Parts: sequence; structure tokens; C-alpha cells
Amino acid sequence: QVRVEESGGDFVQSGGSLRLSCTVSTPIRLAAMAWHRQAPGKQREMVAKINRDGSSNYADAALGRFTMSRDNAKNTVYLQMNNLKPEDTAIYYCERNLFGVDEWGHGTQVIVSS
Repeated sequence: QVRVEESGGDFVQSGGSLRLSCTVSTPIRLAAMAWHRQAPGKQREMVAKINRDGSSNYADAALGRFTMSRDNAKNTVYLQMNNLKPEDTAIYYCERNLFGVDEWGHGTQVIVSS
């Protein structure tokens, strides 16, 4: 069974930074990986995606502030979040997509105070 585990969520002040990590129990080099988030009362939305070739895409809300990266040797992806805003408060989920099959983690909580 594939395990996807997020970590790094925390309580931070507005303008602060956090780095989220997502480690998968199986090799990720052939997988596309993504970070999603779900704020209270809202639908889950994609924040950032990184393809197996290293190319990445970001939601408009993340552009210029968030950077997603991957370390295939560690089966881990990261989300560096800078200049955090209260509207970034959410549970952040990691997704592994391998040949159309999704696996999800249980999420890590990020709370940004104003």
C-alpha cells in the first residue's frame, strides 16, 4: 500500500514562511506530484503541480510566493511558501499521480494569523 505523508504545517504570522514536505513510500520519479489545499467551507483547490520532468504549474494565488520542488532520491516533494497571508489558511494535501492513479495524504494544517 502506498503511503503519502505530509508534514511542516504550522501556525505562522502573516508575512511569514513555511516549507511543507510530502514523502511517498514508493519511488516518485515517474509520478506527477501536486499540492492542494482546502480552506474551511471551501472546495479543495490545486496550489501547485510538478511533473516528472521537473516542469511546474501554479495557481494564480500561489504565483510568485510558492515554489514546489522535488527530490526523487528521497521520494519527497516540497512546497516553499513565502509571504503567507491569512487566506492561505487551509489543510494542505499532497497528491501523487502515477499513470492516472491518484494517491493522497491526510493533509497538514497551515494557519496564518493576521
